Amino acid sequence: MIDIPSREPRPTEIPVDGLIDGFLLQPQGALGLVLFAHGRRSGKYSRRNRALAGLLNRGRLATLLLDLLTSEEQEAARAAESSHGGATGDDPSQNIALLTERLIRTVDWACADARTAELPIGLFGAGTGAAAALGAAAERGSEVRALVCRSARTELASGALPQVLTPTLLIAASLDPEAISINREALGAIPGEARLEIVSGATRLFEEAGKLDSVGLLARDWFLTHFAGADTKNEPRH
Repeated sequence: MIDIPSREPRPTEIPVDGLIDGFLLQPQGALGLVLFAHGRRSGKYSRRNRALAGLLNRGRLATLLLDLLTSEEQEAARAAESSHGGATGDDPSQNIALLTERLIRTVDWACADARTAELPIGLFGAGTGAAAALGAAAERGSEVRALVCRSARTELASGALPQVLTPTLLIAASLDPEAISINREALGAIPGEARLEIVSGATRLFEEAGKLDSVGLLARDWFLTHFAGADTKNEPRH
């Protein structure tokens, strides 16, 4: 794989029911665009997300690191956590529904924006963000060419799984038996191409030396494989 230098990430605003912020980075000769979808405890400034994005960029993949909540919503969430001692008491299904809708709108934006409209699109989600990515792939299957989910909360997307036709790679840590169990169940519910990769010696956050790189390499290869030969110019757009 040729290591192609990347440009600096550009701050980008995506209009949804408000504005959400992201960092768009497009390497020279990008072969596709990967939208990062993470829960509200992680976002575009995350060191780990940026490290994963950098690995994809070196594989000639453009990346959009996103905050799926507006700045006002993030402030409200932080205030709620402070007042509840770190727990908000939110209904997870309602949170996933909001994140999914925001991600669907971001896919639509990427399909229309002049900078990215010609690139095949992939989604890279983690935790609750992976549940949102599964829901978005179910709704926008003709636009989303590939999906990678790390430590996915697939049980929060159980209603969407039977509609996921997008090639899906689930990645779990070998020392996270709960994630392995729910992801194995999800494999049986996804009708499209799907695979589960278990990273040996890793815990849920893949904090051990080299384990996050393993996740990134698996994701990079999955996206490149499924972007290869994609012709988006003749595909219908929503």
